[in-house]
Amino acid sequence: MYITKKHLSRRTVLRGAGAAIALPLLDSMNPAGVAWADTAAGKAPHRLAFVGFPHGAVMDKWSPAQSGKDFEMTPILEPLAPFREHLTIVSGLRNKPAESPEPHEFIERTWLSCVSPKDAGVIGPDAGVTADQLAARHIGQDTRLPSLELTTAQRGAQLSWRTPTQSLPQEVNPRAVFYRLFGQGDTEEERQAIQRETGSILDRVMEQAGRLQARLGPSDKAAVDVYLDSVREIERRVQMSESQDTSALEIPDAPVGVPNDLDAHFKLMFDLMALAFQADLTRIITFSMDREASMRTYNNIGISEAFHPLSHHGNDQAKLDRLAVIQTYHTKLFAAFVERLANTQEGDGSVLDHSMILFGSNMSDSNLHNNNPLPSAILGRAHGRIKGGQHLHYPPDSRFSDLVLTLLERTQIPVESIGDSGGLLAEV
Repeated sequence: MYITKKHLSRRTVLRGAGAAIALPLLDSMNPAGVAWADTAAGKAPHRLAFVGFPHGAVMDKWSPAQSGKDFEMTPILEPLAPFREHLTIVSGLRNKPAESPEPHEFIERTWLSCVSPKDAGVIGPDAGVTADQLAARHIGQDTRLPSLELTTAQRGAQLSWRTPTQSLPQEVNPRAVFYRLFGQGDTEEERQAIQRETGSILDRVMEQAGRLQARLGPSDKAAVDVYLDSVREIERRVQMSESQDTSALEIPDAPVGVPNDLDAHFKLMFDLMALAFQADLTRIITFSMDREASMRTYNNIGISEAFHPLSHHGNDQAKLDRLAVIQTYHTKLFAAFVERLANTQEGDGSVLDHSMILFGSNMSDSNLHNNNPLPSAILGRAHGRIKGGQHLHYPPDSRFSDLVLTLLERTQIPVESIGDSGGLLAEV
């Protein structure tokens, strides 16, 4: 590590003409000569992300046949094979409070709360508050954004609940997310006016960036260069999306700045999530890859049938195979996000080393709309507090809420219970 007597605050930002860009965690944000592990202020923070997908999974193509460390990757999870040491697959869990004759609404609302809507706020003051928002109460004040709720669905799911009766909206527009992370102004109108008047956000801070670079050691200078290049690239792609002509398309209520290309939309959102973690703008993200009862078609991967009707497969093998193609596609997109976190160095490891990401669904067999057993995978090591590299298969009817509680505990969120939880899963 480059040793310098100059010390940068963790809160250092680049400012210029209505823009402020946070910096990634740098070596020079530690006192000279002090190891990351030896300073609480310099230690990389815990980060949590919850990435959900609708309509469950084709479970025999999701769950490995073998338990323990010597499991074989399944077709749907195969894109995550490069991150095997960071991967924990958890099978056999049931979210009983989510079970309902009206499944789709319950599926979204109960994944991270493990409380039936009819019991929200009744069995306890926090009954119905989701795990991400419980975490935000404890660490949300440490960052500019207490939490970030995103989606690529035109109508977002209701995954995040701040109170038993108040859900948080999910942002679908990458442009709006970019301004929220890097723009200034009290309203969207103000931020747009600033952008029209002053041009590129990065251009406004580059003079100060140059002065900062002169103070940094080689490794920090390289880290800032890579980070600013990433911001520039995402800004360029957001601007391209904004300039797309959608007048000939029948897209009801399509927000300005949402790409027509589904691959581009996913990549932008995942890249913005990675930047938000890297710059420590937030430590809690909830992302819906699609919504329940989605009528999206995946023509980009050769599936012209709408997602929701296809999920009612009736055990038709051809439909199950097409459904698995969509689910594998979602995993590939997610794996690219994981790769970026793994390749972003931070302190004594990578951003992935310091993160905990739950990737899964609150539905099992989409034809039955059941919640048992749920497809759940954990990526990241939470500073070594998650073992990784294993498939854990629990007995039937084991509580999914115990997994959610365990993930909060592993990331040092002091929550005694959530939903119908009964204890921690020591093996995770």
